Amino acid sequence: MLIAGFPAGPWGTNCYVAATSAGAECVVVDPGKDAAPGIAEVIREHRLKPVAVLLTHGHVDHMWSVAPVAGTYDATAWIHPNDRHLLTDPLAGVSRESAAMLLGMPEGKFEFAEPDDVRELADGVDLELAGLRFVVDHTPGHTEGSVTFRTPYDHPDVSEVMFSGDLLFEGSIGRTDLPGGDHPTMLRSLATKVLTLADDIVVLPGHGGQTSIGRERATNPFLLELQDSSTAGQVTRGL
Repeated sequence: MLIAGFPAGPWGTNCYVAATSAGAECVVVDPGKDAAPGIAEVIREHRLKPVAVLLTHGHVDHMWSVAPVAGTYDATAWIHPNDRHLLTDPLAGVSRESAAMLLGMPEGKFEFAEPDDVRELADGVDLELAGLRFVVDHTPGHTEGSVTFRTPYDHPDVSEVMFSGDLLFEGSIGRTDLPGGDHPTMLRSLATKVLTLADDIVVLPGHGGQTSIGRERATNPFLLELQDSSTAGQVTRGL
């Protein structure tokens, strides 16, 4: 399996390109601002053909380039229905500070539009794209429509790779203070959709470096607190 990733734009958002091998069809994950040149370079280097663009959520730093990328390669864009409105109204999902920054960028007034072909994601769905299988987990908390994508990885020490978006980072988790965010919901997503996973799963987050479920389970303060709370609840119920 081939996975190439690079940070793009003013927010340093990780964009990923995944394929079975060089010379094959591929999937693009989270094409944010200024991601298009990096995507084109990966495609040229590995002779790939994008057939789908997967969005972990609708925040502008993850989907800025979705329409031009999908349009350039005639690819289908996939997003959860709860975040679909952000494709055309990205300011609805950002802070006042980010909105002010966006409106003050050299591009001036900008307009966002949906790609020509948009399809909606659902929890637990298996997607077969570019010869790869992706399991979709709906993980609200950072946004109402946040999802992760897990795909099998053929390596003795790695069972799957998870594109976690802004749900889980190395040593941290996504913020919940933006429109559509909710901290209790985020903790529930982490408890039910992260802590239940195998330790050998490699996590490719929306920002920062890669990690693993096992490493985060053992060191991430937010996951440690969740596990401590769960253990305390089990003890209480046993009394």
